[in-house]
Amino acid sequence: QVQLVESGGGLVQAGGSLRLSCAASGRTWSSAVMAWFRQAPGKEREFVAVITRNGGVTSYADSVKGRFTISRDNAKNTVYLQMNSLKPEDTAVYRCAGGLRYSRSSVDYSYWGQGTQVTVSS
Repeated sequence: QVQLVESGGGLVQAGGSLRLSCAASGRTWSSAVMAWFRQAPGKEREFVAVITRNGGVTSYADSVKGRFTISRDNAKNTVYLQMNSLKPEDTAVYRCAGGLRYSRSSVDYSYWGQGTQVTVSS
């Protein structure tokens, strides 16, 4: 069982930066693949980034590649999403997720945080 709690969201101007954190608890944390997803009002949930158990491999949605960076610190049981050069279209609720499979599909993740709001003003 893994419990996830996100933090770090907020309001930022276009071009600015935010760093989201996802604190995890549970015995299986270090064996979980971790990912970030987002959902804007009226839109479907969208994959953002994923990282392997040891942090050695990452993958990003095309819309955020080169601007966002996912990382994890297994000693602190935390996964991060550094977001730079933010755009208004990045506005969404961001949720971290944990699972056993390295995947871009939300159906492969069993554990979810409650989400944190990111709003980017133009």
